[in-house]
Amino acid sequence: MAKILVYNSNSNRMETYYRGLSEAMPYVTNRTLTVREFRSNSNTEILWTSRRTMESWNRFRTLYGRSIYVGFAFKRPWEGGHANQSQHYAGVAFDVGQNLSAEGRLAMRNLAESSGIWTYVEGATQVLSKKR
Repeated sequence: MAKILVYNSNSNRMETYYRGLSEAMPYVTNRTLTVREFRSNSNTEILWTSRRTMESWNRFRTLYGRSIYVGFAFKRPWEGGHANQSQHYAGVAFDVGQNLSAEGRLAMRNLAESSGIWTYVEGATQVLSKKR
């Protein structure tokens, strides 16, 4: 069971949820992002994010029209793997599409950028170089 703190900008309050790893993240529709997927490889039982982030996920997932593989989302600073100021530490970033071809990742990246949903979308050269 994970404790999930969600900042709700509509009420300017923090909300607390308790969810199993196979349950949907708060505010996520149609179980398109589970707690396990959001937690990624972090070992923590306490996660945080914002309602706005989860609603952005919903909008992008609907626009994309199919499931999205999440490689990394939430991380704690001491778990490493990202830059010092990474938005993963705030629970508001997603590294996605690692299971896609280079062309598939580029198409997803272009859709993310043109959608206007996200504040920042990784550059195309990084998308193409992240083949795993």
